[in-house]
Amino acid sequence: MLRRHARAACTALAAAGMVLAGLQAGSATAAQPSPGTSPGAQSAARALGAADARPELLAAMGRDLGLTRAQAERRLVNEAEAGATAARLRDRLGASFAGAWVDGAESGTLTVATTRAAELDAIRASGATARLVGHDLAALDRAKAALDRAADASAPVRYVDVRANVLVVEEVRPGAAARLAAATGVPARLVRAVRVAEAPRPLYDLRGGDAYYMGGGGRCSVGFPVTRGTTQGFATAGHCGRAGQSTSGFNQVAQGSFQASVFPGNDMAWVAANSSWTATPYVKGSGGANVQVSGSVLQPVGASVCRSGSTTGWHCGTIQQHNTSVTYAEGTVGGVTRTTVCAEPGDSGGSYISGSQAQGVTSGGSGNCSSGGTTYFQPLNPILSAYGLTLRTGGTDPGPGPGEPQPGGTWKAGTVYAAGATVTYGGATYRCLQGHQAQTGWEPPAVPSLWQRV
Repeated sequence: MLRRHARAACTALAAAGMVLAGLQAGSATAAQPSPGTSPGAQSAARALGAADARPELLAAMGRDLGLTRAQAERRLVNEAEAGATAARLRDRLGASFAGAWVDGAESGTLTVATTRAAELDAIRASGATARLVGHDLAALDRAKAALDRAADASAPVRYVDVRANVLVVEEVRPGAAARLAAATGVPARLVRAVRVAEAPRPLYDLRGGDAYYMGGGGRCSVGFPVTRGTTQGFATAGHCGRAGQSTSGFNQVAQGSFQASVFPGNDMAWVAANSSWTATPYVKGSGGANVQVSGSVLQPVGASVCRSGSTTGWHCGTIQQHNTSVTYAEGTVGGVTRTTVCAEPGDSGGSYISGSQAQGVTSGGSGNCSSGGTTYFQPLNPILSAYGLTLRTGGTDPGPGPGEPQPGGTWKAGTVYAAGATVTYGGATYRCLQGHQAQTGWEPPAVPSLWQRV
């Protein structure tokens, strides 16, 4: 966690979560809906606004990932298409699915792993690279859950490395990973120990990335502006404050108060603002420019992600693992996403965004933005779902015009859907492929990257 006190940086904790392990390398120019979908269906890249990234975001990706502008543009489009393909394959493979990831400067290669040789041809037919491995993702996740229940600060980070098909345990004391595996009965063949010199620390320190100050002292960063009914506010990290604690904005003007907060266990909270503040669909980008938010589709392992925070500003990197667990002195937080983006105290609570898709809020990490580091974010969709919040987005489709029919069904804009959820719409049933908060313009027939008709 990255919260900064007025004079001293304090430690706190990390966050809750989600899992996605998949992507496919789509063409940056040939993003077309899947065969057999509705004539009005959008490609994944179009639906997620991947081709409309702002110049500030592309420039930051160029700086931190060594890309030209054209490469950054193609990478975002490829990642959107790869995520949709991987989600469809995960749905098809079921229990044999063992993870997915993108590689290459432009995320041009999607690899999908399976434990069944009979599935390799189907993976290749989708345009992805197929890999046969020994352990399915569900089995590795179950083993990680067992370790999570018994872990202490000597083995502070656990995650499934889908590329290596192994459960990684980072240890600050020699033998901690082996002792943890033995104590929980997790087979040693599933575990790889990685020695680290520094354990993650909490990063304590209405536009995403702007500073705000807690009534009892300290500074954090706005995550994403949201609404709840007519109330406006923002999502942020739970370790920044407790319910009832007052806040003031970047300009030290009275802002609002924490309505709910969870930490540890998860690292989620939301602040309701007073009438002087208005939620916007923006994150503070490079040089203070606005980066527009258009949705909350979680991106896959290997995808690019950028962070905005009130201490170090705008930095980019890649997503390393989802559903990571971190144990700090204060306790264990599960379900966070591990990234290569740097952060420092005061950046806590701030925004992580991939293209125009909101990913999560800064929780904790190690290192700094001078020498580099590892950070963890609490995924945003669980925060929206837990507190009944609606992400403030811009550029959404206005929906059907006057006289156009309104198809019936259980699908509803504003609802947060997890992968695997089913809805009805226009007389048909659809299964959610990628977790997201539904919005007008993303009706199931129109976005096959998010919904599969069943």
